[in-house]
Amino acid sequence: MEEKQGGKKKGIINNTLLELFVGILFWGVICQAAGVWIVKDKPGYSIGLWIGIFLAALSGTHMWWALDRFLEYAGDAAVKLITRHNIIRYMVIVIVMALVMISGFANPLSAFLGLMGLKVAAYLQPFTHKICAKFYQDQFGTD
Repeated sequence: MEEKQGGKKKGIINNTLLELFVGILFWGVICQAAGVWIVKDKPGYSIGLWIGIFLAALSGTHMWWALDRFLEYAGDAAVKLITRHNIIRYMVIVIVMALVMISGFANPLSAFLGLMGLKVAAYLQPFTHKICAKFYQDQFGTD
């Protein structure tokens, strides 16, 4: 599953990122199952929620990519590049959320709820790690 390139392990996907995705998906399923019974506009709620979940997964991937790529740079350069990519990520989120609000295509509050899946998944990571570690051991014989 992993190979070494330039002293660094190159895998298909980082285990921590995979665990973050599991937490985001778990959050999306819980919010979908609980929220769809409460709201009147079920399609708008669902579409907004999954737009937010997609944004959360995209943000997590972008964070992982930026940190993995730029932490090898010297101190000031790393801070500058990571800050630049943080701003890019936040601008994309703001633009997508603005489009959701302006278009009326989906519920912006449920989109925000889905986006918060990134935060929830970060807090759930110790638990998702335990679950995924069992999968890693069963499939690959490693932790």
